[in-house]
Amino acid sequence: MASLIVLDANTGKVLYAKNEQIGLATASTLKTITAATAFSLLGKDFQFQTTLAYSGNITPDGTLKGNLIVIGSGDPTLASWRYQNKENTVLNKWVEAIRLAGIKKVDGAVIGDDRIFGTQTTPEGWVWQDIGNYYGAGTSGLAWRENQFDIHLKPGGSTSDAARLIKTVPETPYIQIVNELKTGASGTGDRSYAFLPPYSSVAYLRGSWGMGISKSGISVALPDPALDCAYRLQDTLKRLGINTTQPATTARLLTLNNQAIPSPTQKINTITSPSLSEIAYWFLKKSINLYGESLLKTIALKSGKAATTAKGAETEINYWAAKGIDKSAMNIIDGSGLSPGDRVTTHAMATVLYQIQKETWFPDFYKALPEYNGMKIKSGTINDVSAFAGYHTDAAGNKYVVVINVNNYSGSGINKKLFNVLDALK
Repeated sequence: MASLIVLDANTGKVLYAKNEQIGLATASTLKTITAATAFSLLGKDFQFQTTLAYSGNITPDGTLKGNLIVIGSGDPTLASWRYQNKENTVLNKWVEAIRLAGIKKVDGAVIGDDRIFGTQTTPEGWVWQDIGNYYGAGTSGLAWRENQFDIHLKPGGSTSDAARLIKTVPETPYIQIVNELKTGASGTGDRSYAFLPPYSSVAYLRGSWGMGISKSGISVALPDPALDCAYRLQDTLKRLGINTTQPATTARLLTLNNQAIPSPTQKINTITSPSLSEIAYWFLKKSINLYGESLLKTIALKSGKAATTAKGAETEINYWAAKGIDKSAMNIIDGSGLSPGDRVTTHAMATVLYQIQKETWFPDFYKALPEYNGMKIKSGTINDVSAFAGYHTDAAGNKYVVVINVNNYSGSGINKKLFNVLDALK
């Protein structure tokens, strides 16, 4: 099934349309609607804030009779390598704040407070094969390093050998990795998948790792980002001689074990995220699924609802319905488009793209769109889905909104064929 629509970007007039009212799986083109909604409801200058605090009190000899607590706000960029607040930078800031507070020992634990987004990390409808891998990393109220870690691998000498697991980066001693990877034939590359459910401590690596591959390994979704954050801080403190008496934990784990979550008595540091404009730049440019899911939950939260995927999607649909888009044209169940269950018409998506051009934040949105085939356009690909959504300015200066989506195609080279269609539209 193919659906295509072209609008005059100045007037909104439909110049060409085919099957434009049929809802199709969107893949990552859905990110255009998520980003537009986030800009509209949060504002381009919106920032997340992560707070470091402690409970209890500090004795004259520098012993904290209590816990260090990292309070998350859902910031998906905390400790990301893409921005200023990289992992070591954040840890150094926290260590400095702890030392300035006079803490030399912790008679308690480091706690990652991940409550703000609840316990459901991945949206309903996501595919099991995706969930354990970096692009299928779920949200966390306390996200950390884009909720992923790396596993370094090495192929064997022949296809009868197992692929070797070299190490994890960083080290994750609390995760047991069961390596079932085979060595693939030369030229087969990366056909590996990690099966690692949220909150699990056991990962299974399945598939193959090809001989002659140039990559060092794969990136895998962190099963419990808040725990990893607390663990990294505790481990850093330990290496600096500031010991804790209890293992790192999270608010979720404390609740699970019927333990009280300590109340902070003093805040000692705040990490502020990049602006939404900066987040949206990477969200659209690199198609980071985690950002879409985090933004959708934040949209719900800022609208006075529970910070769930479902409430975020409901808020998003209602927002655009109030602007004249048919609700039935937007069956949205996540923020990134990774779910094969999303169904949006190309007409609805094109209408959103047309309407947002008048917004003050539109230049930031436009800047974030990737450039393909000489067009500012977002691509989307999941199994049997290939789609594009964005803008084109022709040589004469005429501007167009273009959305094209193909579902359930057979054969290969679909993107090349779609580029031929986009070329024809020029």
